[in-house]
Amino acid sequence: MFTLFHHPFCPHSRFIRLIAGEYGLELKLVEERSWERREAFLLLNAAGTTPVLVDDEQPPIPGAAIIAEYVDEAYGAEMGPKRLMPETIAERVEVRRLMAWFNEKFFEEVSHPLVTERIYKRFMSEDNGGGPPSPDVMRAAKANVRYHLAYIGWLAQTRNFLAGDRPTYADLAAAAHLSAIDYLGDVPWSEDDAAKAWYARVKSRPSFRPLLSEWLAGVPASRTYVDLDF
Repeated sequence: MFTLFHHPFCPHSRFIRLIAGEYGLELKLVEERSWERREAFLLLNAAGTTPVLVDDEQPPIPGAAIIAEYVDEAYGAEMGPKRLMPETIAERVEVRRLMAWFNEKFFEEVSHPLVTERIYKRFMSEDNGGGPPSPDVMRAAKANVRYHLAYIGWLAQTRNFLAGDRPTYADLAAAAHLSAIDYLGDVPWSEDDAAKAWYARVKSRPSFRPLLSEWLAGVPASRTYVDLDF
């Protein structure tokens, strides 16, 4: 049994939950509001960010990229053709490149600002940065999502999945970040049919079901979030 310190709408946490679902790893979920800077949590991860995976046999494992590498090293080989990292060096480089694209660039430009402004700020005190959402920040993030969606669409048109012929960490990272803002209705799916079709395929995987059950009081999920055939 693993313990995952996470936030339900943290895109990086969602990425790890998808990986766990694909690999059949049972997680005990502990919700962490990282902005509260709990001392006990900082002892697990001095950076104070989610997610953090705790395995009784290992030191705490912080950060989505490190957790993903740990899971692949510990369990990937036994997954056979369902392994989420390819075998060749060139293919693994491409998966890692796209993981970084979504976990770093997409996060900075789109998912982090939108989730922070529309969700996290609801629960933050003023001292922690809470307050009304910033229209300028949200406007910029919504503009940025369009070129990211076009890039996903281009990848989906040229490959079976984002990094190649089969699902990998790249697909899960992209889908995790998109899912967080899709809940808010901030993905312009009508602008790219290829991206929409790819996301519908990933969203229909069993590992996605727990994410689709996440609800936030006072913020209803968008129609596209709950509709598998959107």
